[in-house]
This record gives sequence, structure tokens and C-alpha cells, in this order.
Amino acid sequence: MRRRPEGTGAGPSTLWGRIACLWAAAFAGLHFYWAVGGDVGLSISAGPPATERPLWFVVAGLWGVGALCLLGALLAWLLARSALRGVPALPARWLGWGVSALLLARGIGIEVLLLTDATHLDTAVSARQRAWTLALWNPWFIAGGLSFGLATLAAARTADPRGFDQARQTR
Repeated sequence: MRRRPEGTGAGPSTLWGRIACLWAAAFAGLHFYWAVGGDVGLSISAGPPATERPLWFVVAGLWGVGALCLLGALLAWLLARSALRGVPALPARWLGWGVSALLLARGIGIEVLLLTDATHLDTAVSARQRAWTLALWNPWFIAGGLSFGLATLAAARTADPRGFDQARQTR
């Protein structure tokens, strides 16, 4: 078996961190696109606030969520780093699990609510918005949650609780 050169970050444990980083960066880019006036896909994802664009929605819902997504991309990049050990590793893993749980709960929770028609009384959700949410947005959140969870799992496997790289211990 051929060993990969050290420091290349080419190991399989970094794959999910890179995928999570790309996921978060793409979602940030989409929110920034909407924040500067883009409207493709916004009305079917956000409903009435998307057409009215009140200041709170633009600041918190578009710029704010975009900034949070950039922080998520940074977290995923940290999780992908094979050299992440010691004190920074533990909070990064806790945050990784938290982001994963939040994204999965949002994606699966909304999917279940829409599929069980628990929102039948809410007339603010159009049939078109419901269809796009079921087909695109919720699977997108589920994919993000899975990628952050797998990135965190991979990061936890590359370092033990004492902060030593397991690969170094087995040499």
C-alpha cells in the first residue's frame, strides 16, 4: 500500500469537511445574491417576505444567514484539517455536531410537516412553494446536515480525546 505524502490533506477523512465547506459556501453565495437584489428562487423559498423585502428580512434573513453560512464554511474547513488537535478540536467538533443536528432537524422536520399536511391551515404557503420546498430546499438542508455530521465524525476519528493524531501513534 502506497502512503500519501504528509501535509497534503489528501486523506479520505478530509472529504466530508470539504463537501460541507462547499455546501455552506454555496448557500452563503445564494443568500448574498438574494441580498443584493437577485430574485431567482427566492419567492419560492421565502414566500411573501421575498416579494416585499422588508429591511429586517434583508438584513437578518439574507445578509445574516449568508454570514452564518460563511462561518459554517470556516467550521467545515477546520473540520477537514487533519492537523486539528487539542483545544481547538473539541469546540470545532461540538459545533460540527450542533450544525449537523440543526440542519437535519430543519430539513427533516419541515419535510415531515409538509408531507403530513400539518400546514393545511396555513394559506401563506402556496402549492408552488410547498412543492419546491419538498423537492429542493429540504433535501438541500438534509444534505448539508449529513455532510457536517460526516465531517465531524471524520474529524473525531483522526484525533483522540487527548489531542494526539492516531496515525502518529501507530507508526
